[in-house]
Amino acid sequence: MRELAYVARRTVEWRETPDPRLQSDGQAIVAPVAATSCDVDSSILAGHGFIDPPFALGHECVARVVETGDAVTTVALGDLVVVPWSINCGTCERCLAGLTAHCTAVPYMAMYGAPIGGSWGGLFSDLVRVPYADAMLVPLPAGLDPVAMASASDNWSLAWRLVAPHLKARPGARVLVVARGSIGLYVCDIARALGASDVLHADPDPEHRALARAFGAATAEALEPIHQGYDIVVEATGRVDQLALAVKSLSPEGICESAGNHFRPGELPLLDMYLTGVTLRIARDNVRAHIPDALELAASGKVAPEKVVSHVIDWEDLPTALPEKHLKPVFVRAAD
Repeated sequence: MRELAYVARRTVEWRETPDPRLQSDGQAIVAPVAATSCDVDSSILAGHGFIDPPFALGHECVARVVETGDAVTTVALGDLVVVPWSINCGTCERCLAGLTAHCTAVPYMAMYGAPIGGSWGGLFSDLVRVPYADAMLVPLPAGLDPVAMASASDNWSLAWRLVAPHLKARPGARVLVVARGSIGLYVCDIARALGASDVLHADPDPEHRALARAFGAATAEALEPIHQGYDIVVEATGRVDQLALAVKSLSPEGICESAGNHFRPGELPLLDMYLTGVTLRIARDNVRAHIPDALELAASGKVAPEKVVSHVIDWEDLPTALPEKHLKPVFVRAAD
């Protein structure tokens, strides 16, 4: 089979590798049918990652189940499924607590799309082995478009987690989104759907701002801190200077969620944060625990994740099209 490998800045290529095989009766083999690039993939492709190439890329997809072990009970051949980005067993103490990105049954940070915590391959591959099928795979609800939900493996479900629990605890909260990619746009859509009273989306890209306005958000090209202006802040730029500006806009005891991949160091206004009383979370998401709720919202008709899909591109064009600067391209493959 082929897997798409990141080999150099703005350069990917198909590489031949042996077909994955089941190694236990609890595993499955899936074939991605709609795969997309995560916001962090854009940083990797631009040469800002911290892992030397080459390695298999891709960790967001909807796939079709093509083989299962005898002990697999939650999915069957032919099912469309969401494949979460992190490898998790579902039965260790951390997985049972919802901390699926910190599973103790696999090496630390085990994931698709980067050789961290072992080599698990990438979801821009013709076939993918899922080591814990019952724990990991989530059936795609009937009626949901695989193209629209290709990001449920990570960015869509992450965006749900960044705002949905906080809005449940703080109905009508004011939300500030500081972003550069799809995560922030998903957050705008979800925040408005779940009753945020005010949403401001700060992003220098005019096309991103136009889409945020379509979701009902006010927009700004650059962030100017608004003293005690927002109850919930989501930062998804990966830039510490933007995170520092964002937290300065929090209301007393406000919440800041940082979903940026901070490859570079920086300084935060700790005294301001102390005086305001800020809860700051910077973390990889335990996405498997949130996928069902995020899919339920997508199926409700209250949100429109398909609007964030910028391009639908044939699977065979991955090597040439993926390095191009698209907001949220989805690569599709016809059923064999």
